[in-house]
Amino acid sequence: MGNYITAHDGTSIYVEDVGTGDAVVFLHGWPANNNMFEYQKNALLEAGYRYVGIDYRGYGKSDAPATGYDYATMASDVHMVVDGLGIKDFTLVGFSMGGAIAIRYAVDFPDDGLKKLVLSGAAAPVFTQRPDYPYGMTQAEVDALIEDTLKDRPKMLEGFGEIFFEKEHSKPMQNWFHHLSLVASSHGTIASAKALRDEDLREDLPKVNVETLIIHGVHDKICPFEFALEMEKGIPNSRIERFEESGHGTVLDEMDKFNKTLLEFI
Repeated sequence: MGNYITAHDGTSIYVEDVGTGDAVVFLHGWPANNNMFEYQKNALLEAGYRYVGIDYRGYGKSDAPATGYDYATMASDVHMVVDGLGIKDFTLVGFSMGGAIAIRYAVDFPDDGLKKLVLSGAAAPVFTQRPDYPYGMTQAEVDALIEDTLKDRPKMLEGFGEIFFEKEHSKPMQNWFHHLSLVASSHGTIASAKALRDEDLREDLPKVNVETLIIHGVHDKICPFEFALEMEKGIPNSRIERFEESGHGTVLDEMDKFNKTLLEFI
């Protein structure tokens, strides 16, 4: 069933909440929505878990205000959902940008009942290169993505999708995944890209105080595998699960392995 939770600034955040067992909360990637976890949801429900999928502000069925697309505000939205639904002792799964938001949440709200953390292809600790951080896209490359979004968002999304997966997926599957991003708000897509470009979580990693599983595709062209190594170095109780046949989209490239790994961890 679907719920709407009101954020601090009045924004309505859409949540898909299905099942009755222990809760697993999912944070999607840029610029999709919680439906990207369709095949994880099915596996969790079959195993008796509760699936809680959040659409960020600006994405999916949530409201799309003009502001609030920084990690701290998005993490606050997650807190309002967890609090509003009374979720305790849960696992949080953050994919790509959702991984960065999940880290921000784990640090900002350590008393919310978070039990375990899964970071899949996380856009963390930093998405763009710095003088002392040579990994990921350059800030100029993200600026170009933003410019392309302003000119032809569907074409930008198509190009982004071409580097998302390592394996070949059916055309209908590719179209479905592309559509998830098309329904996002344009201004939310742009504002979130600026957050990806500018934010830095390196000092936050040591403050993550829950057991953390880092799932990362070795062929990831969006969040290079070096990101996983940096997260493992920084997060005290963490380990990496290498996905040898995956690009960025581990949830589909190695769907069965992803689901099995997730179920074993939680």
